[in-house]
Amino acid sequence: MAIETVQSTEAFKALVAEVTSQVGYKEPMAFGIARVDRGQKNADKILQANFGLINWNENFGSAAVFIKALQEAKCTVDFSGSEFVATINDNFVQNAMAVFDPYLAEATGEAHKNVQVIKALANMEDIGKNFRIVFLFEDANAHSVEAVYLKLYALSQAKVALRTVNLNGAFGILSNVAWVGNTPYELDYLRDNEIEMKLNGTYPTVDAVDKFPRYLQHIIPADNTRILEASKVRMGAQLAAGTTVMPGASYINFNAGTLGAVMVEGRISSSAIVGAGSDVGGGASILGVLSGTDGNPISIGENTLLGANSTCGIPLGDACIIDGGVAIFAGTKLSISSEELTKIKEANPQASLAEKALFRADELQGLNGLHFRQDSTSGELIVRRSTREVVLNEDLH
Repeated sequence: MAIETVQSTEAFKALVAEVTSQVGYKEPMAFGIARVDRGQKNADKILQANFGLINWNENFGSAAVFIKALQEAKCTVDFSGSEFVATINDNFVQNAMAVFDPYLAEATGEAHKNVQVIKALANMEDIGKNFRIVFLFEDANAHSVEAVYLKLYALSQAKVALRTVNLNGAFGILSNVAWVGNTPYELDYLRDNEIEMKLNGTYPTVDAVDKFPRYLQHIIPADNTRILEASKVRMGAQLAAGTTVMPGASYINFNAGTLGAVMVEGRISSSAIVGAGSDVGGGASILGVLSGTDGNPISIGENTLLGANSTCGIPLGDACIIDGGVAIFAGTKLSISSEELTKIKEANPQASLAEKALFRADELQGLNGLHFRQDSTSGELIVRRSTREVVLNEDLH
């Protein structure tokens, strides 16, 4: 069935109210329309989802329009589960265009982004089966590639805070593919056609083999954010404006990232977060929840320096320093003189530190103004009250 063109904003609001008052209607927490890449060998296999726009706890009127357009296109929307995904067709687009008619003329720039999505689809001659719509009704384990990608977009576009989205099972849903530019190829397809493709010169230049695409394949960063090698940042990472990711040993995994301008020359593992003004030195490594922290996610405070080739396995507060080459894990034994302990307590009045000389590193986690060093004579790992200010070069961020 076709929806009659809506003539006014009042009529639009009335239609939205009619849709949302349906028995069983559930407001989605997130939704979007994606162009999908299907398998070259198995067309039912979704390899990637490119969202022109995602909505997260916003634009509920547009969600109602999309649901109405699906229903009129003879697609029954199931509100009973945590997510719903469907292939859209030209009938869906025409119905959505009819409802959005009062807003079509002004849908440019930052205005009416969902209307812009439908306008773009309407200008395509045949959308075929390449476009899918997804609704998330709760943040449960994802059941589809589209749902995983919607969550990765939400993280990388800072629609949600790091470590607040359920990504359980994402690895099992995504396929391991060969990335050729922005196009994923099924590995089985390449194996089946390897001889012919190599002999006739059409074998692609494979950039990577992974389940996740690169951040820059989907995300436009802030103007003052620099990523010098695309392979250094994985989709699902979150980079605050002013972050610089240098080449070499740097890397930022999914569900990890920065909260402000940060210099990254080391590794920020999954679920690790780095505060504004901090410097992750060359080859430095912040452990992730799967790489030695026993599931304890690590946050690094502001204006903190991780020296070259250092390892951080505990959360740190603000203005801390780990000297180059020093490895700090939860169980690392650290010596603190009584004089330095007094200074550390003064900088952290909320902390309850025992009067002793030897500490486990995890007894100091989250504290401010700590300087982790190694005595060059004895080799003993010691902690002092930091006296050095960590300041990034504003011209570079």
